[in-house]
Amino acid sequence: MKIAEAKIDVIEFEVPRLSINDARGGMGGKLTAGVLRLVTDTDVEGNAHIGDRGGGGASTINSFRSAFGDRLVGMNVADREWLWHQLPRFAGHGASIHALWSHIDVAMWDAAGKAAGMPVHEMLGTARRTIDVYATYPPRNSTVNGYVAEAAQLVEQGFGAYKIHPGAMATDEVIEMVGAVRREVGDEMRLMLDPNNGYDLRTALKIGRALDENDFYWFEDPVPWDDFRAIRTLSETIETPLNMSDSAQFLFHDAARVLEQDWPRTIRGTVRKIGITGLKKQCGMAEGFNVNCEVGTAGNSLMNAGNLNVIMSVLNCDFYEYWMPLEAQQFGLEHEILINADGVLTAPELPGLGFELDEDFIASHRVSTITL
Repeated sequence: MKIAEAKIDVIEFEVPRLSINDARGGMGGKLTAGVLRLVTDTDVEGNAHIGDRGGGGASTINSFRSAFGDRLVGMNVADREWLWHQLPRFAGHGASIHALWSHIDVAMWDAAGKAAGMPVHEMLGTARRTIDVYATYPPRNSTVNGYVAEAAQLVEQGFGAYKIHPGAMATDEVIEMVGAVRREVGDEMRLMLDPNNGYDLRTALKIGRALDENDFYWFEDPVPWDDFRAIRTLSETIETPLNMSDSAQFLFHDAARVLEQDWPRTIRGTVRKIGITGLKKQCGMAEGFNVNCEVGTAGNSLMNAGNLNVIMSVLNCDFYEYWMPLEAQQFGLEHEILINADGVLTAPELPGLGFELDEDFIASHRVSTITL
């Protein structure tokens, strides 16, 4: 089954503008994104979304076109593993093009699943059919009371876990905030803190001790992912497990190196960086070390569907990352990825990624079509 036609529908649409408490200042507004369509010689179409709530979709589409635009037609959808191993040669000069290729990988898996009449997780080997979620927002708060109110709202909505992004909050305020949130939600809710690689070792140690005192589930990316001495010191000093890394530079072989060193106690992965093919490998590699590979957001609906399918095929991942507000990263599907009445996500049942394109939405927001 070969790719006979490859194109991208470029769409533009508005999502609510959100002010956030870090250097970005805000996100949302008018977004540009793409719908990748790989049509096979058997008329099966595999899809992936390009672009996310952070913007930059137009430049990503252009980079994707430059890297892969003349390579797709004629490629065999079954050659996903071969393509994974060709990426260093395609990139050249030591660059990484994994984040661009990941869209192809997801669309190929979608096409293969549709052709087989199976959800992707069944092709990977289904391990479960439900997954817990944790809710998380960008750092939209700048006060302790703001985070307490956010936590209370999530409890009221039925969430059992909450990951906090403290943004640019001062150290003492973060310490006060994590205690206040714990008191607000009680002992049952699982809590995480993610400062996005924003602390030095001294700050991370101070805040890490506060997380220990408040029984946090993990401390995510407290320091830069390649500050190995700090990561080792933190892992050996605080009780709250470290979870590394959502950094764009932390890819499959970087995960292998830190697992070999026996730290941190949990690693991160996502389809947006290493595709379904790579994420399944990384989860399996982590399993060999008795370590969880917690899956981070992929930024848009169909890439997140890729995450969900991989999660259903492994058992060493405790959560699906459920980004709020939902409208900031969900677009272009007939039915979006939504928790059920029990507050969990269920395994997709439709073939491929398990979600159908909203062709009316795409048509009404399409500004151009790029033939590859």
